Amino acid sequence: MRLELTEDEETVREVFAGFFAQESSIEVVRASEPVGFDLGLWTKLAQTGAPGMAVSEAAGGGGATLADLAVVATEAGRRLAPVPLVEHAVATRLVAAAAPADSSLGSLIAGDQVGILALAPAVDGVARLVPGGSAANVVVGLDGDDLVIVAGEPPAGPANTGHAALADRDLRAEGRRVIGGASHYARARAEWQALTASALVGLGHQALDIGVEYVMQRQQFDVPVGSFQAVQHGLATASVDMEGAEYLAHKAVWALASGHADADNMASMAFLFAAESAQAAAAASLQYHGGYGYSDEYDIQLYFRRAKSMTLVHGDPGLEIRSLADRLLGPVGTGASA
Repeated sequence: MRLELTEDEETVREVFAGFFAQESSIEVVRASEPVGFDLGLWTKLAQTGAPGMAVSEAAGGGGATLADLAVVATEAGRRLAPVPLVEHAVATRLVAAAAPADSSLGSLIAGDQVGILALAPAVDGVARLVPGGSAANVVVGLDGDDLVIVAGEPPAGPANTGHAALADRDLRAEGRRVIGGASHYARARAEWQALTASALVGLGHQALDIGVEYVMQRQQFDVPVGSFQAVQHGLATASVDMEGAEYLAHKAVWALASGHADADNMASMAFLFAAESAQAAAAASLQYHGGYGYSDEYDIQLYFRRAKSMTLVHGDPGLEIRSLADRLLGPVGTGASA
């Protein structure tokens, strides 16, 4: 596998870095709170073709690769874009793979409707705290053994620390359609993990950039705070971890795209490490802001809260770590005794 972006991917990065820098400014991010969704930004993003870019041209999409989509997710994460791009892209790819003739696919590819993936199977027909759930017109999720698609107006969601667009969604609502089974769903969840890892990489790098800029400007004892060795070491450690997270996210995307036998596990590892590293990077930058970092006026608190919420929408990270360990090493008690 390669770790550097190709020439085409670098072009994609430049285009969307410019787009999100201009259209998802920190003022836009703040204005989207507390609902966590900006319809105007979504409309502009749809005009770029991003919502359906990684669906095959045969199905009506842009024909871009999963790696291209990961590049866009990174830039969206870097700017805390208040749109469910990853959730929508994964749901759209899932519908295209499982039910290419479904009536909703064209509008999902165009971004005329917002689609999302329920990350956990429904309980009594209800998918709980679905990321993007309070913004989406279309939900794809697993109800028992059935992969279903349900359309409907998004409900209001609960208040939450990250101001994320979360909401419970009824997967047994009128008009639901069965489009596949658990195998399609498992692939989509792995794609969500890998792409969210990419978004967290962008978030973590930007959090570090904010921290470095602040400590180079902030004076203490007539010198920049950034000249203190403890601060330098803390930021350097976070930076190294973010580089590792970026490489692992690249590897997970490559594994999924190439059909690697261990792709699902790589996606899980990438998500877990990127989540831990991004939270640590945001926490370090916030800490080096001193008390200012905790105040609403400073942008770093937005990155700190988003890093936490992007991890928790998947559930308890500890449970994912245990599930990964069971898959790699076998359940507790099944290994060879010492």
